[in-house]
Amino acid sequence: MVEPAPDFERFRTALACREPDRVPLAELKMDEGIKAAFLGRQVETLEDEVDFWHAAGYDYVRLRPQYRFHQGGFRAHKGEYTLYGDGTEERRWADEGQSLITTRNDFEAFPWPGPDDADYSKLEAVGDLLPEGMRVVSGVTGVFEGVWMLMGFEGFAYALREDPELIAQMFDRTGSILMGIFENAIAYDCVGAMWLSDDIAYTEGLFISPTLLREHVFPWYKRMGDVCAANGKPFLFHSDGDLRPVLGDIISSGANAIHPIEPKAMDIRELKAELGRRLCLIGNLDLGGVLTRGTPDEVVEATKSLIRDVGPGGGYCVGSSNTVTNYVPLENYRAMIDTTLEYGQYPITS
Repeated sequence: MVEPAPDFERFRTALACREPDRVPLAELKMDEGIKAAFLGRQVETLEDEVDFWHAAGYDYVRLRPQYRFHQGGFRAHKGEYTLYGDGTEERRWADEGQSLITTRNDFEAFPWPGPDDADYSKLEAVGDLLPEGMRVVSGVTGVFEGVWMLMGFEGFAYALREDPELIAQMFDRTGSILMGIFENAIAYDCVGAMWLSDDIAYTEGLFISPTLLREHVFPWYKRMGDVCAANGKPFLFHSDGDLRPVLGDIISSGANAIHPIEPKAMDIRELKAELGRRLCLIGNLDLGGVLTRGTPDEVVEATKSLIRDVGPGGGYCVGSSNTVTNYVPLENYRAMIDTTLEYGQYPITS
């Protein structure tokens, strides 16, 4: 196995659509169980968190401020299957029907937090723990997700037609809170890039029309992108699904990269040919196929194929097609990262 040598400039170079020394690894999230299995111990402290990202070969530690303003509308689901621990865990999901805010009165009565109510303690402490060459990739959750999760998706959909003023208020308030958290987080010296995670699409298309996204959502993305540009820090964007109708809007917001290029929604090789000099592409190793159901040897071949086809010229980072979830076998995860470290060196040859 090639020993990891963290270098955040490697990651920045790839995000700028240029060739670094090798293809970087990149993930938005990692399941706690697989982190513990990889390290051989529970990830309980900030030191453990840093140790994981370093040992696994990443050039950054993924940390964002901690905040919750829609958790009361989530429902618990126990007994979810996982390959780690005792095989079960509790998950919480946003309510798909009606949630915390359905009327103007609910909006006015809701205990909205401010950006300074978020917990930035990990960002304050991690700088002294980072190995040489590593930085933090921070960020916030999504403006679109934040609104519909507070309303429930059905409640949100009804309000789009029946109370557009409430929808506008929801986006203004949610966006302003997240924008404030974003500005607070990017100010930390340890932060090298910002990652916005906002699922606006599913496999077959966008959740709402491009017109509504341009009215309510993309202006917030643009403000975040402008803040990143002013601070000289890359801006990454995550959304599942088919983003092709709004890729131009995402680029115009200042995004340097898109993630995770879900295989059943978009063809990463076509995107590379079309946008390879304008957007770094991150991910695409199939979470619904080879990464979870394949053998380690199949993961090796799939990873090598992505490096060979998408890596040349730069602007690509290897990763899963969503996040490394609790049903990814450890041996498959190791196959992905080991293959990248061994075969991702530039210049890339067949």
